[in-house]
Amino acid sequence: MTGSWRILLALAVFAASTPYWPIHAPAKAEASTPWGADYFPNTPLLTQDGQQVHFFDDLIKDKVVAINFIFTGCSDSCPVETARLRQVQKILGDRVGKDVFLYSISIDPYNDTPATLKRYAEKFGIGPGWTLLTGEPADIEQLRRRLGLYIEGLENGRSKDHNLSLIIGNQATGRWMKASPFESPYILADRLGNSLHNWKQATATSNDYASAPDIRPPSSGEQIFRTRCSSCHTVGNVEPGQPGIGPDLLGVTRQRDARWLVRWLKEPDQMLAEKDPLATLLFEQYNRLAMPNMRLGEAEVHALLSYLEEETTRLQAPLADRGKP
Repeated sequence: MTGSWRILLALAVFAASTPYWPIHAPAKAEASTPWGADYFPNTPLLTQDGQQVHFFDDLIKDKVVAINFIFTGCSDSCPVETARLRQVQKILGDRVGKDVFLYSISIDPYNDTPATLKRYAEKFGIGPGWTLLTGEPADIEQLRRRLGLYIEGLENGRSKDHNLSLIIGNQATGRWMKASPFESPYILADRLGNSLHNWKQATATSNDYASAPDIRPPSSGEQIFRTRCSSCHTVGNVEPGQPGIGPDLLGVTRQRDARWLVRWLKEPDQMLAEKDPLATLLFEQYNRLAMPNMRLGEAEVHALLSYLEEETTRLQAPLADRGKP
């Protein structure tokens, strides 16, 4: 996930724009649901609680699931993927663990022991119904290949570059698709909670088109915030008693030195390695979760900062002035 970031991001965005990426079944599979025990390996795995489970029998059989592959030492996209799934879990509420199940499987089993995975889950506030798993390296590689989440020529066993897609699906119906971890959490939650259940869950709502808000195209800075930052940060929208994974960013452009902000957005990992005082303080303050390096370029950084400044101006303006041209 280092030098290949931009290529992988392009793949993830492309995956997000493609409604269905079916996993290709073996030619001999003629059954109504080809994605059964003869296709998925029954790989033995260990949960963050040290319990042994089997991939097909215990995790996905007859279930609606979301599966991704991470490693806890990642300072790149894995924290963003985890934070995004945390948003999905909050949206779905107590359905997670009942009719929707989330699984994050480590690609670094040598370092990601059950105890390490449990600490990672605690840092992110992962709740019931979302299981973190580890196992034998060869078994995990086989599982990734079968799920279509292994990139030939990129993953050579020495680096931790890996496919950024999620796999979501309903094993009982055979409906599977890839989704981007940068997708809106509401879209991911809708797919897991509604479309993959064939809309069996009743949704009570009184909304109609007359009450819909005005829609405007987002600026480039807002788009960057939505896809890269919103899973961990808010801008003046902090829920009481619900602290975010990272700090709220309302007013950040006025509270921090501009040069520090630019560098922090471009190379947070290097600043933490150098023990920059403010970077270290934020690391300790927010549950020792490192700010991921999002590989933002100069133009992207300035677009993001411009958006944060515009939002600060808008939200801090007197109510009487809001909405004026």
